[in-house]
Amino acid sequence: MQITLSLTPAQAGWGKNALISFADNKAVIHIAHDGDYISVQKAARKLRGQGIHEAELSGEYWELETCWAFYQGFYSAKQDYSVEFPELGEAHEELLARISCADFVREITNQPSSLITPLELARRSADFILRQAETYADKSAVDFSIISGRDLHEQGYQGIWQVGKGSAHPPAMLQLDFNPGGKADTPVFACLVGKGITFDSGGYSIKPSNSMDSMRSDMGGAALLTGALGLAIAHGLKCRVKLYLCCAENMVSSSAFKLGDIIRYQNGVTVEVLNTDAEGRLVLADGLIEADGQQAQFIIDAATLTGAAKVAVGNDYHSVLSMDEELIADLFHAAKEEQEPFWRLPFEPFHRNQINSSFADIANVGSVPVGAGASTATAFLSYFVKDYRRHWLHIDCSATFRKSAGELWAAGATGLGVRTLANLLVTKAHAKTEG
Repeated sequence: MQITLSLTPAQAGWGKNALISFADNKAVIHIAHDGDYISVQKAARKLRGQGIHEAELSGEYWELETCWAFYQGFYSAKQDYSVEFPELGEAHEELLARISCADFVREITNQPSSLITPLELARRSADFILRQAETYADKSAVDFSIISGRDLHEQGYQGIWQVGKGSAHPPAMLQLDFNPGGKADTPVFACLVGKGITFDSGGYSIKPSNSMDSMRSDMGGAALLTGALGLAIAHGLKCRVKLYLCCAENMVSSSAFKLGDIIRYQNGVTVEVLNTDAEGRLVLADGLIEADGQQAQFIIDAATLTGAAKVAVGNDYHSVLSMDEELIADLFHAAKEEQEPFWRLPFEPFHRNQINSSFADIANVGSVPVGAGASTATAFLSYFVKDYRRHWLHIDCSATFRKSAGELWAAGATGLGVRTLANLLVTKAHAKTEG
């Protein structure tokens, strides 16, 4: 079906303020003004709901952002659609780059955990970055290693090992280095650390079925950062960035970690496990320790970490927590430019005193009766970043996945945040090279 845009309201017969009308086997999306991208995305969802699977965008007002908005709404996890875009000139390559990176995030997140095991997540993520480098930079700019199984234990990555050792699918850690200059002594500009829990049963603190049925998406942070790095490469990223994905499957078995276990990390911090369903922070700790040792200008971690963040902001925003005001400001500037939703939640020094343990340095859950779950989770992570007050930002990425369809999104992964984080990387890298 041909789809056109119009700034003229629909005729009254289509209903008051109708978003869509039809004529001559064409659909017309009626937008309030040029740049009304939300209405375009809503209209795409409505068209999909009416059983339309093939769309040809034609006529006036189709430009990069309207095409992108339409694609966002038209996408579905079943991949049963096609969109033919108009000629966009120079913007066409940008549209294709966005689609490639966002689709990577959405597709790998939507795949069942029987396919996306920890090792498979690490491999596919590395392959994606290699393809991006081959297309937009140089394949030789990417070097990576995957540490898996008992090698994690032997090399000191105790959080990933402990969380993942109860599964038949071995845990894994991707350590990827994008170094476009190719020199071994090039300083690391940024480190990205992603939570890659490919399925989360909750472990012995087992989840109820209605909370477990979407836990294929618990690797959304790893997918988001991989997609963002890929888009930054497409946008000409010139600085060295290291990506760490902490991948495991949290299962129940005779070898699974248990409540009361104590984990000793490479930086000497000991952690008492009081809830095996608070496993994401345990695997991220290994990645943060590794990232912290790189002396990067800044570190960003992303994780579907807490239900508390989702209660606070729903599926509509990613939560951001940091004490670095400049880094926060840079992120929100990038988010505004890309029109993506982020919301700041509190993280203060006193939160670090709310994860006390009687048997270890800290516990993996809050120790106060009414605690701020997203804030105390961030406080936990801060114990693995030496200078946690500066150059570190944590994203609790609540907007990565929707259990049911809404007026803007199909059920499943959204890809939200890819553009913002790519923008942040490229903008800060540009400022560094210009400075």
